[in-house]
Amino acid sequence: MPAGVDPSAYTASLHNETLADENPASFQIGTIYNVVQVRHNNDKWSHAANPKTRYKSVDDWLPVTSSRQAKWWYSAFHNVTAMVGAGVLSLPRALVFLGWGPGAVVLILSWAITLYTLWQMVEMHEMIPGKRFDRYHELGQYAFGEKLGLWIVVPQQLIVEVGVDIVYMVTGGQSLMKFHDLVCPSCKRIRQTYWIIIFGSVHFGLAQLPNFNSIAGVSLAAAAMSLSYSTIAWTASIPKGIDNGSQYSYPRTTVANEVFGIFNALGQIAFAYAGHNVVLEIQATIPSSPERPSKIAMWRGVVVAYTVVAICYFPVALVGYWAFGNTVDDNILKTLEHPAWLIAAANLMVVVHVVGSYQIYAMPVFDMLETVLVKKLHLPHGSLLRLIVRSAYVAFTMFMAISIPFFGSLLGFFGGFAFAPTTYFLPCIMWIAIYKPKPFSFSWIINWVFIFIGVFLMIVSSIGGFRDIYVSVSNYKFFS
Repeated sequence: MPAGVDPSAYTASLHNETLADENPASFQIGTIYNVVQVRHNNDKWSHAANPKTRYKSVDDWLPVTSSRQAKWWYSAFHNVTAMVGAGVLSLPRALVFLGWGPGAVVLILSWAITLYTLWQMVEMHEMIPGKRFDRYHELGQYAFGEKLGLWIVVPQQLIVEVGVDIVYMVTGGQSLMKFHDLVCPSCKRIRQTYWIIIFGSVHFGLAQLPNFNSIAGVSLAAAAMSLSYSTIAWTASIPKGIDNGSQYSYPRTTVANEVFGIFNALGQIAFAYAGHNVVLEIQATIPSSPERPSKIAMWRGVVVAYTVVAICYFPVALVGYWAFGNTVDDNILKTLEHPAWLIAAANLMVVVHVVGSYQIYAMPVFDMLETVLVKKLHLPHGSLLRLIVRSAYVAFTMFMAISIPFFGSLLGFFGGFAFAPTTYFLPCIMWIAIYKPKPFSFSWIINWVFIFIGVFLMIVSSIGGFRDIYVSVSNYKFFS
């Protein structure tokens, strides 16, 4: 037998020679059968021996890379859903500690900085021809190395995405409770814990939607609701502000409270600009070609989204603070009481919006978990794995929301500890590491300025948010 020849194939060829002598028709049939059988065996062998073939099938199943048919407007409402969320309702409260001048400057500066860093990420998605960085940590690995990139990006991204989902569980439960109390003021009050459970139950079903494109309808509804309730929040505040006689002085308690209040306010504003943590995953769903790369459609959607962000954020923050001054709550819809039907509608809109936002931030977490389980632990991918993993995640975030429902404090802490790095300065660091702009050039200077601003924001807002959580814990009975 010749070297390197499969024994079964060689034996089959000898048998075929005999068939050819005795029965030409049988020889033809036998040859066709053996060729098909050998090709089938070779396909099975190559699939098992080549991990890339298996990984390709897994990538076609994972939520981030399973569909690349999104349009540019998918980018627009996905980014609006990711960006305009619970954070917009806390902006008037942030101005209580920052005041008119500094508060307006921080709002505008945050909008400009985060738009710039979002542009950087859109550009870096396909910086290498023929390759796409479909996930935030993949870009981090290219910038900092395989292992270091994972350690730098993944923990921060997970803190952001899981933290947002916990906060949105709290927000959804609070808004449902507010809606119930406004619609039926004479009804028996139901504890917030139960409302969080009711809100969270919806996600056990929605979490089974396979990828970003499959939640496009939910995201579109959420984006529309965010614009609607933001408009209601500031327009309903105008009549209140005309006759309210609001006070705009700092809440005078202690110097420590004032300082920590400023720190937490910065964190709340940082929390309001959080879309960067899912932007590469959103762009991964857009088709790309050398003639028309995905960044063209993605950037068009981002511009539309940031226009909507400005329309939502600035009026809510400035009009809400003008109307109520230093008495405004950390959720402006709590401060508004009348007209009851309008505020009830706004709270219901918040519920619809955070349903979509929860799914937008959960999808990259599902992608990470399923990637590890299938590619690292070699579990079979399929509906059963998806059902178990995603249901467990929803249950975990629901439990955490019931345990620590400190809305404003959570915004400040998560905004500083994780949102500031991934939104304000990590894209700048990766830009410098990859493109290496000339020292003291405009690009070099602007990136380093934003890095220093982001690091300062991370430090002070984390301190402020953690301190507020500590104070809230001391006065709160868990699971009450």
